[in-house]
Amino acid sequence: MKRVAFKMQLKPGYEAEYKKRHDEVWPDLAQLLKEAGISNYSIFLDEETLTLFGVQELSDNNTADTLPETDIMKKWWAYMKDLMDCNPDNSPVVTPLEEVFHMD
Repeated sequence: MKRVAFKMQLKPGYEAEYKKRHDEVWPDLAQLLKEAGISNYSIFLDEETLTLFGVQELSDNNTADTLPETDIMKKWWAYMKDLMDCNPDNSPVVTPLEEVFHMD
């Protein structure tokens, strides 16, 4: 199991809508993430900077790198693009974070 973390940027005024959309995450998207080997996935919001921090665990045989090719992921990105900083393909701008400490 590998743990990864990353950050994204929420646009001002969309805090409640971002949470609402994730509270109502599409069942087929959640299933796709699980099938790709993603588990224990959380996103935290720093309300002061509107920085989103994602943390997830990836199985040893995960296929997370293939998710951008799926129609469901592309549709989700298009649905979320107005709320956060995105790339030209609507994928969120993601900055990987280096783990500097962990304790079980």
